[in-house]
Amino acid sequence: MSDHERLAALALDLVNIPSVSREEAAITSWMAERVEAVRHLQPDALVFGPPGPVDVVLAGHSDTVPAQGNLPGRLDGQFVHGLGACDMKGSLAVMLELARDLAGARLNPLFVVFGREELPLAESVLDGLFDSCPELSEARLVVMMEPTANSIQAGCLGNIKADLEFSGVAAHSARPWLGENAIHKAVLALQAVATAAPQRVEIGGLEFKEVLSVTEIAGGIANNVIPDRVTCGLNFRYAGTRSPEQAEQRLRELVGPAGRLTVLSNAPGAPVNVENKLLERLRRSGEEEEQLPLQPKQAWTPVAEFAQRGLDAVNFGPGDPELAHRRDERIAVEAMVANLHILRRFLCG
Repeated sequence: MSDHERLAALALDLVNIPSVSREEAAITSWMAERVEAVRHLQPDALVFGPPGPVDVVLAGHSDTVPAQGNLPGRLDGQFVHGLGACDMKGSLAVMLELARDLAGARLNPLFVVFGREELPLAESVLDGLFDSCPELSEARLVVMMEPTANSIQAGCLGNIKADLEFSGVAAHSARPWLGENAIHKAVLALQAVATAAPQRVEIGGLEFKEVLSVTEIAGGIANNVIPDRVTCGLNFRYAGTRSPEQAEQRLRELVGPAGRLTVLSNAPGAPVNVENKLLERLRRSGEEEEQLPLQPKQAWTPVAEFAQRGLDAVNFGPGDPELAHRRDERIAVEAMVANLHILRRFLCG
């Protein structure tokens, strides 16, 4: 059976095992039955790989967002369609196939599969895995197999979720001057946010964009009542050069003094280290040693959690990020084959 056939079949099998966040036990067990040298197993995490010191961690998450009528999956010859195909069961298929034959490997890999990645950072599985598998900290490079369309994406943005609440005074809408309209206050105060351009930040020669968006708004109780309260949901994506504390301070500067800001969660970003020797080796692992492109990761990914532990980590996976979380989510079989061949060359040299 060819790489194309094996990867297509594996990816389809993985898609057809439902694994919405917090429900990863079935897919974890299925994968554990198909690998050797299991180092750690729990319902939402699997760590496996050859014995010996760890050079490289290859990591992927097993959970998906909720289904959108896209199960069961299907194969049309060129694409595997279905929930999680792109993000990131195609990557899990590559990991299984790569682990099947490591003959001649010069770098010793450790494969890490974990759940609850699509949930807030407070529910992270990775944090506990560092205690259960201290060998994770030995790695000289972590490859997080997030969808990148087979480009290497370094670093990642931090992610703040916050509420901005405006208060007013309720009144009859026929006599609005007797009240104070909280929605009007919000509209006026948020004009600067709505019109602000992305802030470009260069890190390690890569350009990231800091962006603040109003993503939710709720207020008012009836059409004939001047609203006395409105709450706006904010999302601030910030560069990995800022600490979480610095990012919160920057957010307060951007929204100004109007309203009451409450930070709900703050996931730090990751820096960029382009001097890592194994990263250089990965970049040279394209066809005929063609150098793979290096791009910024304009999003948050678990590379930030590895960075918090002092590990250099990059994103590199076969999925197209534009197809993630869509109703028509899919992954190209050829993209999985290309990713497999690149990682084989990387490990085996």
